[in-house]
Amino acid sequence: MCGIAGFVGAGTREDLVRMVRCLVDRGPDDEGLCEAEGMFLGHRRLSILDLEGGTQPMWGSDQRHAIVFNGEIYNFAELRAELVAVGRIFRTDHSDTEVLLCAYAEWGEEMVHRLNGMWAFLIYDRLQRRLFASRDRFGEKPFYYHHAPARGFFAFSSELTSLLQHPEVPRGISAEAVRKYFAYGYVPAPLTANEGSRKLPGGHSLTLDITSGEFRVWRYWEYQPEPDGSGDLNVRVEQLRGILQAAVRRRMVADVPLGVFLSGGIDSSLVAALAAKELPRGDLQTFSIGFDEPTYDELPFAAIVAEHIGSRHRTETLSLSTARALLPEIYARLDEPNGDSSLLPTYLLSKFTRQHVKVALGGDGGDELFAGYDPFRALRWAALYRSIIPRALHPSIVALADRLPVSHRYISADFAAKRFVRGAAQRPPLWIPVWMAGLDLSDWRECFGRGGDLEEVFSEAIDAWDGVRSEDPVEKATGFFIRLYMQESVLAKVDRASMMNGLEVRAPFLDIDVVNFVRRIPSSWRLRGSRTKFLLKEAARGIIPDRIIDRRKKGFGVPVGAWFASGDLRIDSSAMPCPAVAARLQEEHASGRRNHRLFLWNAWVYEQWNKARPQ
Repeated sequence: MCGIAGFVGAGTREDLVRMVRCLVDRGPDDEGLCEAEGMFLGHRRLSILDLEGGTQPMWGSDQRHAIVFNGEIYNFAELRAELVAVGRIFRTDHSDTEVLLCAYAEWGEEMVHRLNGMWAFLIYDRLQRRLFASRDRFGEKPFYYHHAPARGFFAFSSELTSLLQHPEVPRGISAEAVRKYFAYGYVPAPLTANEGSRKLPGGHSLTLDITSGEFRVWRYWEYQPEPDGSGDLNVRVEQLRGILQAAVRRRMVADVPLGVFLSGGIDSSLVAALAAKELPRGDLQTFSIGFDEPTYDELPFAAIVAEHIGSRHRTETLSLSTARALLPEIYARLDEPNGDSSLLPTYLLSKFTRQHVKVALGGDGGDELFAGYDPFRALRWAALYRSIIPRALHPSIVALADRLPVSHRYISADFAAKRFVRGAAQRPPLWIPVWMAGLDLSDWRECFGRGGDLEEVFSEAIDAWDGVRSEDPVEKATGFFIRLYMQESVLAKVDRASMMNGLEVRAPFLDIDVVNFVRRIPSSWRLRGSRTKFLLKEAARGIIPDRIIDRRKKGFGVPVGAWFASGDLRIDSSAMPCPAVAARLQEEHASGRRNHRLFLWNAWVYEQWNKARPQ
């Protein structure tokens, strides 16, 4: 795993040095810089494969193409064999970076359709004076850029903070991104928190002709369901097991020590169990962290799995007060505000794991692909609510729900009920984003006035829902979670938390063979009645204990609601886009009248980011 940066059109080597030095956490092992015909390329390396021969920026054997690459290509050996067969010459022993270079020379922009992995890379063609950049299908690896066509300037980086080191990149805050952030809890691509900079969305590529200035961004992949019939349960179970085993095996290829995150949930437990099958019993290392608050601790479940699969299990238990004290330091290092509070335990787990290994496998993607989130189960109830409850009654029902006693437990009935009734009255594309929003609709409109139109604010969510070519609401919800929430919140969180610690995290569930398998099964194999992850759970039986499979889902959370209620955390309301509303919501939460934990957490993260960002 690495950090990449570069620019063309204006700037000096000193500008490149500043950009690359910002990426040292992503690549603590090595640094590479080069300049050719005014094209500056920089790289920071975390050495995982081909420790001696994978130095970047890397030039092809004919010195025509250069690449900077962040990620891992898991099918690089197969691609290399295919390329050797057609006459391509390799100078390294087993570098996936060189495979990308030769693949581009052989297949051009279509090469990305052959890749199985996670990536963000840029290739410079010195003969055509042309740039080609691409980001993996799900956005596991980041790619920020600034394009100023009038000045003939283009810059890119793995991190926004690094991009802003170039003097040609403006540093103002994007008002649109801030509004979207307080709606979603993250900034959706292609927006960034910085005015004038963009994120290349997952599943997209771009080209820039340096001479003519022609610039193009396009989508090369998107999630679309293509169910091919129901099939036999036993056959489907065996197929899924085989595909997941192969995905795990591909991600265990490394020239450095490797382990597995083990939370005690079904996704990470299944990944750990499949990884254990690839090694002699006792050789696999698994890692967990826990807290001294039982509601937020899953160490006992992780221990059950570790004993079952025979892993060398390492744990660390932290007090919540110790974890809370680290918050300002961690969140000040974010490129953009990200309101996923599980970034804190993910960071702590990554830091602990990095003391022992350089690569970790995780369970990310399982909930999105197999309908594991509560909103999937709520879809049919929302449809029923909308069909039988007159719209005129909706405000009264919301008021009734608001009278439920406030709880700050991790998953509380009052919080879920209040969220449900707020969203269910909306049209279907708005159900999930309203359920997950940090602000109630009335508070949102008070904050942003004319800028608070739901259709505009949640335009990305609507596009993700409507973009799925199916009338099945489960498939449309899957499209939302894969295209938007997973990319911008979950994977961004994991990337930032792990790379702050120089740890590479790999996600077997996002193997393209796994995703294609899921696309081709009916949604009833994922959500059967109210049973989430139906097929995945059936595939896991006999591999991990039933106690793990059948227990209630529990996320990787922290008690931010209680922290704000007690005064352990507070926001500076004057630093918010809507100071009066922020002050009122903080007071209502502290008094116990309302639960505004999502807004307050988003606001606190925004405040930390804003104080730390380059001015």
